[in-house]
Amino acid sequence: MKITEINEMSTEEILKRIAEEENNQLDLRFQHELKQLTNTAKLKLVRRDIARMKTVLKQRELQSAKENK
Repeated sequence: MKITEINEMSTEEILKRIAEEENNQLDLRFQHELKQLTNTAKLKLVRRDIARMKTVLKQRELQSAKENK
C-alpha cells in the first residue's frame, strides 16, 4: 500500500485497515512458525504497511492539535 492511498482514506478506514493487517500479520507469523509460509517477504510488507498507516494517523493527530492551539 502506498502512502498516497493511505492519505486518501478516512481515519476510521485506516483504523479498520490496521486491525485487519494486524490480524493478517498474526496469521502470517503462525504460518511462518509452522513452515507453511512460502513468501516470507509478506511479513516485512505487512509490518511496513501497518507502520505507514500509524504514521499517517499520528501526523493527522499532530496536525489537528496544532490547529486547535
